[in-house]
Amino acid sequence: SDAQKLDFSGIEPEIKPFEEKFGKRIHVKCNDLAFNLQSCVAENEEGPTTNVEPFFITLSLFDIKNNRKISADFHVDLNHPSVRQMITSTPPQQNNGWGDCSKQIQNVIHETMLQYPKQGIFSVTCPHPDIFLVARIEKVLQGSITHCAEPYMKSTDSSKVAQKVLKNAKQACHRLGQYRMPFAWAARTLFKDTMGTLDKSARFSALYKQDSNKLSNEDMLKFLVDFRKPEKMAKLPVILGNLDVTIDNVAPDFPNYVNSSYIPMKQFETNSKTAVTFEVEEFVPCIPKHTQPFTIYNNHLYVYPKQLKYDSQKSFAKARNIAISVEFRDSDEEDSQPLKCIYGRPGGPIFVRNAFATVLHHQQNPEFYDEIKVELPTQLHEKHHLLFTFYHVSCDSSSKGTTKKKDVIEMQVGYAWLPLLKDGRVVINEQHMPVSFNLPPGYLSYQELGMGKHSGPEIKWVDGAKQLLKISTHLVSTVYSQDQHLNNFFQYCQKTETGVQVLGNDLVKYLKSLHAMEGHVMIAFLPTILNQLFRVLTRATQEEVAVNVTRVMIHVVSQCHEEGLESYLRSYVKYVYKAEPYIASEYKTVHEELTKAMTTILKPSADFLTSNKLLKYSWFFFEVLIKSMAQHLIENGKVKLLRNQRFPASYHHAVETLVNMLMPHITQKYKENPEASKNANHSLAVFIKRCFTFMDRGFVFKQINNYISCFAPGDPKALFEFKFEFLRVVCNHEHYIPLNLPMPFGKGRIQRYQDLQLDFSLTDEFCKNHFVVGLLLREVGNALQEFRDARQIAIGVLKNLMIKHSSDDRYSSRSQEARTATLYLPLFGLLIENVQRINVKDVSPFPVNQSTNAAKDELISLPPGNVTLTPQKSGNTLDTHLHKDLFGVISGTASPHTSSTPNINYVKSADSRGSLISTDSGNSLPERNSDKSNSLDKNQQCGSSGNSMVRCDKLDQAEIRNLLMCFLHILKSMSDDALFTYWNKASTSEVMDFFTISEVCLHQFQYMGKRYIARNQEGLGPIVHDRKSQTLPVSRNRTGLMHARLQQLSSLDNSLTFNHSYGHSDADVLHQALLEANIATEVCLTVLDTLSLFTMAYKNQLVADHGHNPLMKKVFDVYICVLQKNQSETALKNVFAALRSLIYKFPSTFYEGRADMCAALCYEILKCCNSKLSTIRTDASQLLYFLMRNNFDYTGKKSFVRTHLQVIISVSQLIADVVGIGGTRFQQSLSIINNCANSDRLIKHTTFSSDVKDLTKRIRTVLMATAQMKEHENDPEMLVDLQYSLAKSYASTPELRKTWLDSMARIHVKNGDLSEAAMCYVHVAALVAEYLTRKGMFRQGCTTFRVITPNIEEEASMMEDVGMQDVHFNEDVLMELLEQCADGLWKAERYELIADIYKLIIPIYEKRRDFERLAHLYDTLHRAYSKVTEVMHTGKRLLGTYFRVAFFGQGFFEDEDGKEYIYKEPKLTPLSEISQRLLKLYADKFGSENVKMIQDSGKVNPKDLDSKYAYIQVTHVTPYFEEKELQERRTEFERSHNIRRFVFEMPFTLSGKRQGGVEEQCKRRTILTAIHCFPYVKKRIPVMYQHHTDLNPIEVAIDEMSKKVAELKQLCASTDVDMIKLQLKLQGSVSVQVNAGPLAYARAFLDDTNTKKFPDNKVKQLKEVFRQFVEACGQALGVNERLIKEDQLEYQEEMKTNYREMIRELSDIMHEQISSGEEKISVMPNSLHIFNAISGTPTSTTVHGIPSSSSVA
Repeated sequence: SDAQKLDFSGIEPEIKPFEEKFGKRIHVKCNDLAFNLQSCVAENEEGPTTNVEPFFITLSLFDIKNNRKISADFHVDLNHPSVRQMITSTPPQQNNGWGDCSKQIQNVIHETMLQYPKQGIFSVTCPHPDIFLVARIEKVLQGSITHCAEPYMKSTDSSKVAQKVLKNAKQACHRLGQYRMPFAWAARTLFKDTMGTLDKSARFSALYKQDSNKLSNEDMLKFLVDFRKPEKMAKLPVILGNLDVTIDNVAPDFPNYVNSSYIPMKQFETNSKTAVTFEVEEFVPCIPKHTQPFTIYNNHLYVYPKQLKYDSQKSFAKARNIAISVEFRDSDEEDSQPLKCIYGRPGGPIFVRNAFATVLHHQQNPEFYDEIKVELPTQLHEKHHLLFTFYHVSCDSSSKGTTKKKDVIEMQVGYAWLPLLKDGRVVINEQHMPVSFNLPPGYLSYQELGMGKHSGPEIKWVDGAKQLLKISTHLVSTVYSQDQHLNNFFQYCQKTETGVQVLGNDLVKYLKSLHAMEGHVMIAFLPTILNQLFRVLTRATQEEVAVNVTRVMIHVVSQCHEEGLESYLRSYVKYVYKAEPYIASEYKTVHEELTKAMTTILKPSADFLTSNKLLKYSWFFFEVLIKSMAQHLIENGKVKLLRNQRFPASYHHAVETLVNMLMPHITQKYKENPEASKNANHSLAVFIKRCFTFMDRGFVFKQINNYISCFAPGDPKALFEFKFEFLRVVCNHEHYIPLNLPMPFGKGRIQRYQDLQLDFSLTDEFCKNHFVVGLLLREVGNALQEFRDARQIAIGVLKNLMIKHSSDDRYSSRSQEARTATLYLPLFGLLIENVQRINVKDVSPFPVNQSTNAAKDELISLPPGNVTLTPQKSGNTLDTHLHKDLFGVISGTASPHTSSTPNINYVKSADSRGSLISTDSGNSLPERNSDKSNSLDKNQQCGSSGNSMVRCDKLDQAEIRNLLMCFLHILKSMSDDALFTYWNKASTSEVMDFFTISEVCLHQFQYMGKRYIARNQEGLGPIVHDRKSQTLPVSRNRTGLMHARLQQLSSLDNSLTFNHSYGHSDADVLHQALLEANIATEVCLTVLDTLSLFTMAYKNQLVADHGHNPLMKKVFDVYICVLQKNQSETALKNVFAALRSLIYKFPSTFYEGRADMCAALCYEILKCCNSKLSTIRTDASQLLYFLMRNNFDYTGKKSFVRTHLQVIISVSQLIADVVGIGGTRFQQSLSIINNCANSDRLIKHTTFSSDVKDLTKRIRTVLMATAQMKEHENDPEMLVDLQYSLAKSYASTPELRKTWLDSMARIHVKNGDLSEAAMCYVHVAALVAEYLTRKGMFRQGCTTFRVITPNIEEEASMMEDVGMQDVHFNEDVLMELLEQCADGLWKAERYELIADIYKLIIPIYEKRRDFERLAHLYDTLHRAYSKVTEVMHTGKRLLGTYFRVAFFGQGFFEDEDGKEYIYKEPKLTPLSEISQRLLKLYADKFGSENVKMIQDSGKVNPKDLDSKYAYIQVTHVTPYFEEKELQERRTEFERSHNIRRFVFEMPFTLSGKRQGGVEEQCKRRTILTAIHCFPYVKKRIPVMYQHHTDLNPIEVAIDEMSKKVAELKQLCASTDVDMIKLQLKLQGSVSVQVNAGPLAYARAFLDDTNTKKFPDNKVKQLKEVFRQFVEACGQALGVNERLIKEDQLEYQEEMKTNYREMIRELSDIMHEQISSGEEKISVMPNSLHIFNAISGTPTSTTVHGIPSSSSVA
């Protein structure tokens, strides 16, 4: 989002002055026109062969898509000089010399340079393929076109023809040289596409003969439409010849050209050899998009005679070959002369007095296509007009010599005139005019009065004054507007300039009509219009005028924006706008008037459409205000005044009113008109920021305060964006730092920090003295309690501001940086308030997923009912005491003592752990270092600030990283004194939190490695990025690297979200990696610096209690964290040095009391001993040696048992974590340690070196186990077995046994085996309890844990040994471990056992009177038992599935061969899944072709197996309980906890088949007993022995039927009956089918024929079972009838019938006849009563269509 961008909005977008813009420019070069008919024209036949007469070319552009001519004409004369001489010198009336207009040109260019143009530049604003370059070819008037063209159309090459044509041509040229006739035309395309790509390959078409009836431009457009249709073009007559014209693009620095007014452009050489290129005027389409404000003077009128209708005139005898002469006159007096302002033709003068149109032979209604270009004078008046004179030209010279008459060439045949101005505007477009016979003086004053009367001179009209002449004109002028409304307004302005009094009402009328002016006119005259409007504004005497002026401006500005032309407005404000001179007597300035007018327009009662536009484009008005203010101060010399005297109070008032009037628009319109509100907000911010420069600062602060007071907590996202956008802009002020420092800011230190009142939290005092920064920090603080988007916006603003300071070279000295940092010290307070939310240590590989947060945000959104809670804020924004319930509601942590607000966030963190919990799979750092927030904590503790609750949900990674960057930047820049002051002021818990934050920095900015970065760059979707400099230098100058600025922080993108404008090339990854690496080092060194300062200054506090106080623990955690993260070599050198000094300063911490700090240190140093870099290995080995040596000295040179033991433990742990130590690198490190010991002179004669040798030897033996672990790292069962055997071997060293058990727990958690992990915790706790009992420190040993698991006996075998010397277990350790057990059991869903653990903890807490913990424990117990009832009710807890797995194949499994295990798999694992898993596991190990699964579950004889393969047999088994046991184990949980015996059954028949008939089916039941009970510390337990029993067919029947009875009884007995299950079972029981189901057993074993085959007692037993079965079925039917609804009555009846049928059949078989009518004394006494009792209304539903059979399994 924009708010997040690093914005240097002080630097405006680049604004250029107005400049002339062109469309696509094309350079057209005319090379040659050659006809096939050629000869030499010289009398003596000497000279080149050329065309035999002169031809003249006119080029112009036609656009057939828009059906218009789009350029002026470009006239070219390509005739050879000898041909040009054929035309005699022009008659005297043509010989005009230089015109009135040409003086200016003559000064620069010699006329001869402009005489024969051959190159033109055309411009096309909207290029497309349907634009044509058309050439029209003319020749001297001679006769009809057909007659003249005939010789040119023959292909016979005859010199006779040429000579004849030449002779006639010479005659014509001599006589009619000044008249032209149309001859031919040709065309070619220009563009390939709409991009303006020139089609240079195109050539001109053939030369087509002109048709005297189809000459006009309209006809030409019709021809061009067919141009691409060959069949149409083939019909046109062709003149044989070729026109050669080349086109090209125009370079920006094209030299030697003149514009359409013949004014030379830059890079013009004035020597006569230069070929001048002519710019041809483009007729740009009249749409605003293509219009631009005028930048050069231009005032041309194009005149087009179109048609003369002379076929019915009677005034003249001859009027056929008609020539029209056009003149421009400024008077109608008798002897007035035409003006010399018509552009001449090639070869003639530049400006002439008249121009002729082409002549058509023998046409009485001629059409014309000529274009006459007139340079208009700047000031036009009423007398300016065009005069058209018509001549009849006589073509045939009187050849008969007899006639003595003078050869008359031309005869006048009429006049017409067109006055140029009408209502003050130039007349344009098509005009129809009458033609007069005569031209009396004063003809312009002639006016028809109607009724046959007229005023003015007497005029004779041709053809009864019909409109015979049609002409059209086209104006291209920067002087005359063609828009009536604008014209009126300009005229009004001109009159007032000259002092004429005009009524104000007229002005309002003119202003209102300006809304209707055409868009393109408005753009063209933009600067002039705005200048005039501002002038009117300052002279307005009525408010109505000012408001209307502003309305027009709003209209103009919005039009410009809508056309996408706002750049013109920016250029206007910057380069054109200038405040009117300020005359004190009038007291009007633009800024004051405009402010008032804007306020009026923004009033709620005003027109909302206008006010919305004003809001949307408010930037323009605010920019004008600023510029007006600045110019006012400069021009009136007020800059030197005090700020509060620069502007009158009225202006201050006006600004304040404007701000107050604008605010409701911003805060209320953001929904229906988001863009307008957003723009207004931004413009206001920029305006207020700029006001700091000109106005009184207190006044500006007040405006900011007024602004902020319009917002409240809990605002919607849009308003947050507005508020922070405003703050961001205001804070971008160039003198932001001096604005915030209420004291002079000089070089060097201003005062000692002790004397400075430093604030580390947002006190009112701080906010008063540092207004803007105080406000910003306070808003950021409030935003942190809001939803995610709001937080991100706020943090982004703060961070980008700090980045700006750090790259500001005005404040780059150390002391200045330190002073700037003091402005942000209250951030410490803010972060510490939110420490719980920042404390996120696992860096997610990908940026946070949005969905969880969205859910979180929904949770917190204000419930509609509570809206009333929003307090009315007072005007003073510095009021921190907001209504606390309000904060509660917003943050979702309503204050604990209010019942009115719903506690929205009261979602127990534990409840979300359902049975199907997916476990957090393996934290990347070992468990003991991760921050163990006990997941049983119901409500996490949150630090609360003052009296409002603080939210507890964690922040996003991106937010955390940004906040931490700010924190680190301050930490780095601030002086040591300031830091000491902070630590002295802070409470212990605050200091602890301070270090927690430092530690989080290390986690969040750890270096993840190039590969990780590369992977992320590919994997990430588009993420919002901060647009930060990607190329800031990575400055690493001073040796300690300590003072390099945190500038790099700015270029590291948020939370590993890389910049996607960036590619994914190796170079980019490298660059990103470099940034990340530098930042990690920078963070590490900053933290180390802070730590060393702290340990130096607070040594006494840290030494307390032998260095085992919480503060020391915290500081040490940070040190260890530094070591755990991937650090650069440079950083590690410093880390080792820092640790050395820590060990040296605080030896007791490491060598006395609990060993955990020493253990952690050994573990991390040993990890470094295995580093890839030899320098690091050396340093680490030396540090480890220093630790041992220091330990040795500390004990008075006796021994270093502590370090010795911890090193062994750590090595074991490292192996357990499969870090891969034990290679040569680690061995080298061991040698270094040995060498150090041997070469240390000071301890030559002690046991030290031999002890060291002994230690290294022991380490090497431990390493032997590694090789095996490495081998099985992918086989979790084997890995755990190995670790288990290691743990066993350390029975004598409790610490080491604990290490291995911990390691096993980690593997289980990683694989999701939570019950096993919990058992590991239980064993560890039992181990410690046993140790403490033996030491007499605890009253219950490991036996107490028997209730949880009988396997605990293992822990009793602890031996008293040397390993017991340095064990520092105590009651606290045990408490921690027991809590861990409870947590583990909760996660494993074995809630029933938590109470047993708590029974051990509760007495201790009771003894300590720790009621808070007790309350917490009992609460957890309450929740545990609630969980138990819940899972018993839902039956959704699944505690595991069991399988017997046997391995065969000596060559592969070695010791495992032939072994059988019971595997425990999670939840409901199907047989196929475990089979697949094992198959894959061993296939990866032995090769897939070598592993086979045995599908049968029977006994395997290894001899039958092929030794080439590894065989695995997997069988599903179920826990086995005897009757007695079942009575003891009543609940589901008891039947799945502490189980050792398992059973599976296998069918067989005596004949050897698996399956047989009912009477021959036997089965074998196998009962397996495992060595230990499940759950255990391992997932698989070896089988100790197995026991088989075989059941004969009748026993199978008894077994199956008993099962059926038990199932039916259980279903009927349960509290809420599962109907579907019940009906399924009933169907399988009562629906009689001959060969299956219960009756099959009855027929097989109870039928008279068969009973004798089986033992009597078994037959009796089976009969009894059947009786129970009938009873159970009856009962089930009864239950079903009670539950069903109407729709199942029929189904129930059917089942009853089946039931009766079954009873009947059974009675037959068992000979216990029961007749339905009377009661017999029967062995089944109840069966009929059941029927008679069945009644009642059905009330439940069931499933239809279940097949009515049940097969005997």
